[in-house]
Amino acid sequence: MQVQDLIAAAKQQTGLSDLGDERIHQPLQRLVQALNDEAKLNEGGIQRVEANLIATLSNRLRVEDYLAQHPQLLERAVEKPLFVFGLPRTGTTLLINLLSMDPARRCFLRWEALDSVPPPQPEELHAGQRYDKCQEMTELALKYAPHISAIHHEEADSPTECQFAMSPSFIAQYYDSMYHVPSYHRWFLQEADYLPAFQFHKRFLQLLQAHVGGRWTLKNPWHPLFLDELTTVYPDAQLVMTHRDPVEVVASACSLWKAVRPMFSDSVDLEVIGQGLLETFDLMIERTLAFKAKHGWNSIYDLQYTRLMCDPVGEIQKVYDHFDEPIGVETKTAMKKYIDDNPKGKHGQHSYSLADYGLTTEEIRGRYRDYCTRFEIAC
Repeated sequence: MQVQDLIAAAKQQTGLSDLGDERIHQPLQRLVQALNDEAKLNEGGIQRVEANLIATLSNRLRVEDYLAQHPQLLERAVEKPLFVFGLPRTGTTLLINLLSMDPARRCFLRWEALDSVPPPQPEELHAGQRYDKCQEMTELALKYAPHISAIHHEEADSPTECQFAMSPSFIAQYYDSMYHVPSYHRWFLQEADYLPAFQFHKRFLQLLQAHVGGRWTLKNPWHPLFLDELTTVYPDAQLVMTHRDPVEVVASACSLWKAVRPMFSDSVDLEVIGQGLLETFDLMIERTLAFKAKHGWNSIYDLQYTRLMCDPVGEIQKVYDHFDEPIGVETKTAMKKYIDDNPKGKHGQHSYSLADYGLTTEEIRGRYRDYCTRFEIAC
């Protein structure tokens, strides 16, 4: 793969030429180089990766073109967005799905992350050609890769991770999880400038809110890596972090990567997956503690997975109380209905074991003892 060929294909596909911020070229080059040199992509993997990168570039071209034609959208504020994050597999999906039951909130939907222009009208959020196309893809995935849906399932109109508003800048954890790209992994964690990704992230939201307003309520487990950049772009952001026993977190997250990477490569090293995630989790915790040390312990609201699972609506009530905001009876009723309609294991059982990745319970307990103590995590 060559960067210039991918960009040329996206330009030909869209008839557009302006990708906006020139700073996307370095991360895109790093990613493509790592994919070529390290990812050990099989033939199908190469085709899928190329299609994904061209689609991402095409969507970015359309976003930039629409904003160039409607510059007034960039004058509209994104006020007090709420960001849900935490180590992956700590309940962020349940939390964002329940928060999306509040009609005053605006979530970033799976289909609109992939096919964003023109921005949706209210009636298009849960219907229409783009929704239908994405739902067909979702149903195919459920048919041919049910093990992935058992771990993490999204409908076309489900709230999705807002790192898909970062991926068009090619600075997103998504790429590190999907592919074996160790040089990109190191660069992403230690050298990358995350600010351009969040600046585009905001432009993306400003486009999508053109016809459908509401308080943006977003989730991306990986945001602890970039809290300083997030709050530079969104200084009034409300931050909620979920916490769970790291033994469960590590094993569950590893199993998701184990399920996804064989879609692109016939060579998947499970111990490499385990070590890569541990490095990432260490840094997420380190940067979270640094942010709290700088801004105060309560600058991030901490929510325990065990409590969320036992009393979801009661724990969400505490989130609303923390930010001094009301929650209506109708919203609570809708949340309870969502819980009833979506029991755990609805799309299959998810089993996992640390041993598959060369890890032990004792190792993880020792590594994250201080984290569990500081955040009072039940193990």
